[in-house]
Amino acid sequence: MRTDGDSWDIVSSVGLTALGVATFRALETVRPDALIQDDYARWFVEAAGEPHFTGLLADPSTLGDMPVSGFMGSRTKFFDEFFSSATSSGVSQAVILAAGLDARAYRLDWPTGTTVFEVDQPQVLEFKEGVLADHGARAKADRRPVAVDLRDDWPAALQAAGFDPGKATAWSVEGLLAYLPGVAHDALFERIDQLSGPGSHLAVDNFAAGTDMQRFEAIRAKYFANNPFGDIDISELFYGDERADPVQWLTGHGWSVRRSTSLELAAAYGRPVPELPEELVDLSKRSTYLTAVK
Repeated sequence: MRTDGDSWDIVSSVGLTALGVATFRALETVRPDALIQDDYARWFVEAAGEPHFTGLLADPSTLGDMPVSGFMGSRTKFFDEFFSSATSSGVSQAVILAAGLDARAYRLDWPTGTTVFEVDQPQVLEFKEGVLADHGARAKADRRPVAVDLRDDWPAALQAAGFDPGKATAWSVEGLLAYLPGVAHDALFERIDQLSGPGSHLAVDNFAAGTDMQRFEAIRAKYFANNPFGDIDISELFYGDERADPVQWLTGHGWSVRRSTSLELAAAYGRPVPELPEELVDLSKRSTYLTAVK
């Protein structure tokens, strides 16, 4: 269970979920109909050496019929396209919040002069940078890691790394919100708004307001024999306390918002979801993707 001020490395708690995301991106990459190409993801999984995830790389069939790599392909492509769209409109400053093992600074084609800030826990960023250095990887943008907990004063750390709050910024909030307590969740949007110059872009994935996060693992266990994250129950890492609805909050603060469900996103990418039990359909509809422009 979570506690105030808890921390983690790449093979524990929230850090382990980042390793899982890298695993599912690696599996998506080798699909014949892959939506993304992330050759860095496998490096991270192999370097961490966590048995469950290295086992999935060796034999993906152990996932059974759970479509996690397909889901991660859609999610990753959504954020890839978001950054491409934002930078093509002239935005030259990007912030990846809860960057985890995200390798976009290395694998996306950023316009010349783009700065990419990666914000996450110190141990996570340290592991990531070590793996990339071991492989001689070179970023395609001016990458600046910002080692800070997102429950703390991350805007100060971000600005100390050279972030300019007067410029338009492309912000990604991927796979993060459920892991924040309500106070930090609401503060996150307030801080993004305060740090965003006119023309800023924001992309978020989230569960719709009112979703019972404890249903997540119960429904997974009911319909799928295997847990894609191994022995960890990720719902125990979620916070279910009261928080603002991102769509309402952003709209009320002058952002223009567009919303899609995970089912709509999958269909748009040519990955229509097969017929599912009603509980899974409902959960999928509650998994939402937002883009917003200030």
